[in-house]
Amino acid sequence: QVQIVESGGGLVQPGGSLRLSCAASGSGFTIYAMGWYRQASGKQRELVATITRGGTTNYADSVKGRFTISRDNAKNTVYLQMISLKPEDTAMYYCHAQDLRQVGYWGQGTQVTVSS
Repeated sequence: QVQIVESGGGLVQPGGSLRLSCAASGSGFTIYAMGWYRQASGKQRELVATITRGGTTNYADSVKGRFTISRDNAKNTVYLQMISLKPEDTAMYYCHAQDLRQVGYWGQGTQVTVSS
């Protein structure tokens, strides 16, 4: 079984920055892709950014140039550096990990609120 734990959310003013972290733990698995998704109140969950084990990244158009995803394969950890945050970035951010068997795992989420 794989456990996913996120951290780093919080309240930040518009234009500010936050760094989210997500660690996958357990035994008997190899993580292939990791990523971040978000769900704002009353809206569907949407992709923010993903990164493969080899480092290939993919970003939602709304965050390109402001968010950067990175990972440490040795630690099964993924990071999301967010700058120039906007009120519309306010959401619950969820970490997702996919192993080589294409089984997916979700974290419990971390809240990001961008408000003055």
